[in-house]
Amino acid sequence: MLKQDKLSLGILLGLLTPGLAFFLYYLATFLPRGMNLPDFFVMLGNNRHLIPKLITICLLGNGVVFYLYTRKHRDLTARGIFLVTLLYAIVILLLKII
Repeated sequence: MLKQDKLSLGILLGLLTPGLAFFLYYLATFLPRGMNLPDFFVMLGNNRHLIPKLITICLLGNGVVFYLYTRKHRDLTARGIFLVTLLYAIVILLLKII
């Protein structure tokens, strides 16, 4: 499935990769401190200024996946990943403005 070159696959990867990066970030940073996932979400709710920064960190995973798909010349999939990354960037800008 990951060897296909489809725009829909790129969009799906672009949406799922930041979620996976978020979970890995939580496991590496906050779980060793003894903070469980619901407490982490409460902490984010209390510190809304951290949400755009966390989304930006999670988008690094999209950069890695985008790089891998462009190296394999799977341009349609890379295009889908790039489109979703742009949508995330717009959300980050809106969150910073509001």
